[in-house]
Amino acid sequence: MKLLKNLILIGFMGSGKTSVGLKLSYRLQTPVEDTDKLIEQREGRTISEIFAREGEEYFREAETALLKEIKERTYARIISVGGGTPVRPQNRELLKQCGTVVYLRVRPETVYERLKNDTTRPLLQCEDPLNKIKTLLEARKDAYEECADIVIDVDECNTDQIINILADRLNR
Repeated sequence: MKLLKNLILIGFMGSGKTSVGLKLSYRLQTPVEDTDKLIEQREGRTISEIFAREGEEYFREAETALLKEIKERTYARIISVGGGTPVRPQNRELLKQCGTVVYLRVRPETVYERLKNDTTRPLLQCEDPLNKIKTLLEARKDAYEECADIVIDVDECNTDQIINILADRLNR
């Protein structure tokens, strides 16, 4: 499997975008870029700090600007985007223009188990994180599905299994 265009990994936080992206990068000998990490580098601060100081809208604007840059590139990468990136309609359109979009679909309970002790997720710092996950996932589900070329259910899969499913679907 060789990438001829970008492979964009989308999905809710904790769905495995970063892990799959890193392992896929190694397997395909193709660089991986994480849009959250790129924004943190550009801003010189963490996502949590950006949310706290500037608010979510500021962060979402930074995501959109970065997607516009990615769309103009002439080389293929594996790109992992933040869980909320597809929420904006213009981002969904940009994601489709950037490459093949792969939605790593995950159940709320799986997200909760994976992230219950993670304090770096600003949207989960609340009294009832499982309910927040359910609410956010339900609100984002249609946005994820709208821009996805490939959907993979990841709850019962490890990273290698997800990559094998992806390879199979890309080679069809």
